[in-house]
Amino acid sequence: MIYNYLGNYSLVFCLIFSLIIFFLCFKSINDPRKIIEKNIFSLLFLQLLTIIISFFSLIILFVLSDFSNETVYNHSHTTKPIFYKISGSWGNHEGSLLLWLFVLVLFIFIFSLTSKKHPKKYRIFTIIFHEIIVLGFIIFLLSVSNPFNMNYPIPYEGLGLNPILQDPALAIHPPILYLGYVGSSIIFSSALAALVQGYVNKNWASHIKKWIIISWIFLTLGIMIGSIWAYYELGWGGFWFWDAVENVSLMPWFCLTALLHTIIVLEKRNILKSWTLILSIATFILSLGGTFLVRSGILNSVHTFANDPSRGIFILIFLFIIIFLSVIIFFLFQIEESTSRKTFFLSKETSLIINNWFMMYFLSVVLIGTTYPIFLEVLTSDKVSVGPPFYNKLLIPFLIPFFVVMAFGPKLQWIKTKFSKIKYTNFFYFFISLAASVFIIRYSEAKYLFSTAIFVTSFILLIKTIEGFFEKKNNFSQKLSHFSFSIFILSILLNGAFSTEFSANMKQGDELNINNNSIKFINLKTLNKNNYKTVITTFEIKDKQGRILKFNPEVRIYNQPEILTSEADIKSNIFSDKFLVVNLLKDDGYFNVRYQVKPFMSWIWFSIILLTIGGILSFFRKI
Repeated sequence: MIYNYLGNYSLVFCLIFSLIIFFLCFKSINDPRKIIEKNIFSLLFLQLLTIIISFFSLIILFVLSDFSNETVYNHSHTTKPIFYKISGSWGNHEGSLLLWLFVLVLFIFIFSLTSKKHPKKYRIFTIIFHEIIVLGFIIFLLSVSNPFNMNYPIPYEGLGLNPILQDPALAIHPPILYLGYVGSSIIFSSALAALVQGYVNKNWASHIKKWIIISWIFLTLGIMIGSIWAYYELGWGGFWFWDAVENVSLMPWFCLTALLHTIIVLEKRNILKSWTLILSIATFILSLGGTFLVRSGILNSVHTFANDPSRGIFILIFLFIIIFLSVIIFFLFQIEESTSRKTFFLSKETSLIINNWFMMYFLSVVLIGTTYPIFLEVLTSDKVSVGPPFYNKLLIPFLIPFFVVMAFGPKLQWIKTKFSKIKYTNFFYFFISLAASVFIIRYSEAKYLFSTAIFVTSFILLIKTIEGFFEKKNNFSQKLSHFSFSIFILSILLNGAFSTEFSANMKQGDELNINNNSIKFINLKTLNKNNYKTVITTFEIKDKQGRILKFNPEVRIYNQPEILTSEADIKSNIFSDKFLVVNLLKDDGYFNVRYQVKPFMSWIWFSIILLTIGGILSFFRKI
């Protein structure tokens, strides 16, 4: 019980330190004395220390299964493995927001350590704006989402963590994703500070670029880990499902990717200042908006944690305050762009601007697809869902010119490129890509509109990124990132073109033929585990060549809380995944059996890892 008090009072002290930092920063803006700056740094360290104590107090409460704590009671159980007791501390609404706050405080402390060569007022204003965010989260935690609320009387047993969330991938998914989300808060605070101080220039771009890359790396990794988890744990059988909460993480990624390209233009040419600031602000607002949608319970998803109107209202009010503050500061201190720097159509900066246009379009489509059902339900009480057909129709046609710009944009020069320098070998690449695309379309199910065009442009993108490795330009990180992205896109297209699926209701002993393959339900057995009972089924699938594969998908019945989950069995190799999942039906002895062949799944995950490595190399690259 002592850890309840320790964690709660540490939060209170964190609030006190945050208020002192906030007011001391205002005092030091026009004060030339160095002692005040040292005091601010000391207070930032104390603030970090208190939040570390608070966060680890919650972890200890989970490890000890101390059910005097309401959060532990609601999300843990004595039979839960120790690993999931620890991860359960952030696998809930209150704990996840405490983790948010921990990363917020950690990042501003790191910023104060690494930005000493930049102007004093810029650094002070960055801390001021960031402390506004910190204060908002502390007040939110202490008022309506306190992770240290206590139970009276103390229960003997907890309700347990949702078994779907008891998975190694999902245990590390939130911390990594939050590092991406919260990294955007530094970008936001820094952008407003640079705007107020008129420090939006090449030096600021070089400085904040590192934070943009860090946020992008962790956000990319977090999204990938979440997708892999959903792929094998939820039994959906794909790399992306347009789930509302998946979209919430994708929107700031689009914005952050656009910002990563725009900051390069600002760094090289000292233009696009206003647009860079807008993207810096929008990235964090989208991250905070996603927090509102998930934590308020508005979105209906397996990922959502809470369904408490008071929490949703608080975050919504805080979100509006942040937006209002950003808009006021942006228009009060708006920057006049230099008109002396011309931008020609055939230039690298123009290609990066066009890249931004596409990213903003993709962002708009996902934003509308995610929020439209919410507004429609509020206005008409009608419930609708927006699925893959909506996104495919609106996104696929625009991917074609996007791939073309991405293929040729990096080859252009800054300021202006002469048309005569365009290589005629590109025509050869076009015919090679066309031949490969026609072959794929002929032997696949990709009969949708634009299918040939999108395969042609994706192959051209792949060829041009490979060609880049043989050029003398020393920017290996960019080449690797673009190459990885081209592999990612092509793997997705081939996955969609050649995927097959079979679904039927079967019982033990049944045998069915599917596309010249046979699937046989051999047997099943029931085992009792520590905190669940599992029904393990055995299937044999015989392919056209007579090869036999055995699958053992499971259905698990957890006792605390009482919930039933399906565990897919996946046979993976370099070319495809064979995916079998079963669901227990009410009819005695019958299971719904779904068998899928998903080509190039491992290539999708590998390409994202490679893309992240490109980002890491870019972080360590000398500017």
